[in-house]
Amino acid sequence: MKGLFVDTSAWYSLVNAAHRDHNVLARELRQQIRSGAQLVSTNLVVAETHALLLRRAGRHAAFAFLESVSQSPNQVETITPERTATAISGWIEPFADQPFTLADAASFVVMTELGIREALTLDGHFAAAGFVMLPHGR
Repeated sequence: MKGLFVDTSAWYSLVNAAHRDHNVLARELRQQIRSGAQLVSTNLVVAETHALLLRRAGRHAAFAFLESVSQSPNQVETITPERTATAISGWIEPFADQPFTLADAASFVVMTELGIREALTLDGHFAAAGFVMLPHGR
């Protein structure tokens, strides 16, 4: 089964129907699900998205996201102390020219571990790290 990593920028835009990238991300997500993609995120991305939604869309939207993100076809990976250490030593430390957040770097660790090359995201850090951003051309 093919994996697709879903980042905070995509989750937020998918929840927020008024976001300028909502339709293109929703279309890409539907296409990926139809093709059998397993949606993968991390607990750090979930926490980051929840905080963003809480601030920008309110408690109801933030809570609804938490209820839905752990349902199929989503898989939420836990960032363990070992994964955190790998994120720091493998992505944050050696790439001092890139402002990778811990959530970004931990996402890259999970993607690498699971053999995932594509991310549904608006965050150019994924391309800078060598992954394929979907939708293409964003």
